[in-house]
Amino acid sequence: MSDSHTSEMMQRSLEGCRVGRGARIGLGMKRLPMVALLAAGIMLLVRGAEPASAGQSTSPLPDVLYVPTPQPVVDAMLQLAQVTERDVVYDLGAGDGRIVIAAAKRYGARGVGIEIDPALVRQAEAAAVDAGVADRVRFATQDLFTADLSEATVVTLYLLQSINERLRPKLVRELKPGTRVVSHVFSMGPEWPPQKTQVVAGRQVFLWTIAPR
Repeated sequence: MSDSHTSEMMQRSLEGCRVGRGARIGLGMKRLPMVALLAAGIMLLVRGAEPASAGQSTSPLPDVLYVPTPQPVVDAMLQLAQVTERDVVYDLGAGDGRIVIAAAKRYGARGVGIEIDPALVRQAEAAAVDAGVADRVRFATQDLFTADLSEATVVTLYLLQSINERLRPKLVRELKPGTRVVSHVFSMGPEWPPQKTQVVAGRQVFLWTIAPR
């Protein structure tokens, strides 16, 4: 993985938030020395890897630490995909739901958020109610690699380079021709170059369109 991707992963670890079973590293902790932050991250990851005790519920561990996409980037992603009221926007790794909520509120689109963390799904559902778009969006507690994406006309991503590349065959296989795929920061690898690249607030946003079969 390149230095920029490694840097982004470190940023996600420090800024974000989701480690193991929903443990969180708060933003204020960025003021702590780096050694202390790394030690805390290692402890949380080790705890997340421990087997559950008898009677303790388990849930799949996320592949990616959740870091919210900044609102200017959310807006740019939806604009780059040219979202309209006719679209169904799927956000893979939806977090607090902000992308599909914005798509519904601003463009009248329908939205589906796929998120493996049940706590974040509950947060996203509450946010949709607050935004007045609960009738246009839904959230599923599901692994993005097993989710059925065939309904989507737009797919948004903020994952990792390695996960994007693992996901690429599923996107090409399941999505209809003409479906737009937008990724924040990470590309799909050299085998699938982006159709467009845009820089927003110092961050890259990539666009692909599923080709006719």
